[in-house]
Amino acid sequence: MVTVTIPKKEYQRLAEKALRYEYLRQLLEEDVFASPPTKNIKEVMGEFKKTKIYGQNFLKSLEKGLGRSSHFATR
Repeated sequence: MVTVTIPKKEYQRLAEKALRYEYLRQLLEEDVFASPPTKNIKEVMGEFKKTKIYGQNFLKSLEKGLGRSSHFATR
């Protein structure tokens, strides 16, 4: 094995790039286009409300958007 000496800043930059690459690789392994596990708007809204971090305007907008979504459309 050959030893290579590089400045600490260069090492840190390369290590950070490697971590970012690994993070992206893990994300791309997941099925990012999978359908949500539920088609029940009330269930989704309940989960968002339970977090207590979203305002009423956002929740109303979300519910309206979910109602327009073809995934959540009632058949």
